Parts: sequence; C-alpha cells; structure tokens
Amino acid sequence: MIKIVNYGSGNIRAVGNIYDRLNINYEVADTPEALNGANKIILPGVGAFDETMGMLKKSGFKEILEELVLIDKIPILGICVGMQILSEGSEEGDSEGLGWIKGKVKKIDKNLLLHKPKLPHLGWNSVDIKKHSKILDSVDAKTGFYFIHSFYFECQNPEDELTSTFYGKNFSSSVNRENITGVQFHPEKSHHNGISLLKNFSQL
Repeated sequence: MIKIVNYGSGNIRAVGNIYDRLNINYEVADTPEALNGANKIILPGVGAFDETMGMLKKSGFKEILEELVLIDKIPILGICVGMQILSEGSEEGDSEGLGWIKGKVKKIDKNLLLHKPKLPHLGWNSVDIKKHSKILDSVDAKTGFYFIHSFYFECQNPEDELTSTFYGKNFSSSVNRENITGVQFHPEKSHHNGISLLKNFSQL
C-alpha cells in the first residue's frame, strides 16, 4: 500500500487525485502508526526548509521514517521540499536535514539568470536524465516537469543525481540513492509526465 505522509506540509490531495484517476490504492498517513503496512511512501513538502523539518519532527514521523526507509528499505519519494529535506541541510535555515542523500540545499544565484532574473524558478523546464530508473519510464525529458522553487539540491556524489535541469546553471532536479528518490519539480502539476512518474513509483 502506498502511504502519503501527512505531517502538515505538501499538496497531498493533488497527489491522491492522480492515484484515484489511475485506480491505484493509497492511504494518507495522519499518524506515524498509520505508516505500518506501507510498501511505498510519499513525502510531500512545501514552504521553508526549517519549518518543514520542524513539522516532521514534531509530528513524530521522523523516527518511523528512518526505520522504514533506512532499515526496511521501503521506497520513498520526496516531492519539492520533501526532496530538499533528504539532504544534510540548507542555506535557507539552520536545521539539519535527514541526511539520507549527501549534499546541501543552496539558493539559486540570480546573477546567473540572464533572461529570467526573478525567483522563484517558476514553470515548465526540461530535464536531462543522468541514469536509468524505472521511475522515469515513458517520461518525455524534453517536455520536462513543472517547477516552483528558489533553492536547489546540490548533490555531493554525482552518482546520486537522477536528472539535472538548467536554470542559470545545472542543478539536480531529482536525486536517487537505493530506495530513496526525491524530485524538485511537482509531478502532481506536470500532466502526462507527472502521472507517468507517480504510476511508475507505485510499481517499483
């Protein structure tokens, strides 16, 4: 069963709507105990890094997620800030991240944006696929995905980069290490590509 973590951050309903249309079973986990029985986990997130980490800790989900993901090796998909908190930390705040994928979250440098000087990075952008993953099956890399963010994940290890995207400079638009995947873009707003990605995740 796919479980979507409801710790107070993220567009849970939009992700659920896609699975409803695909007739794929899922549940929203409102408590840590509700994650029992999960064979896939989705970790959404919107807003600031420190606030998101604070909500995850306060909700009690952090400890059980570490057990399920790091020990039981259950596949997890972090979306937007849910991806960023997979890192070791962020320039946006002082909190430590989960540290599941080595790297830091950094602010996009406006000085590198020659034709789009404003932040956030908003709208559609293509992706460059860096390594094979079933989660990207049937994804049109040129069309890409829908983004809205001002910070990006800078992977410490290049082999953890699943896709990169150019916005002033190349940044890791999705990451993957073993059973852990994170996407900076919003699959729930990315039409066919987002539907394909969420469907693929359900089949991992």
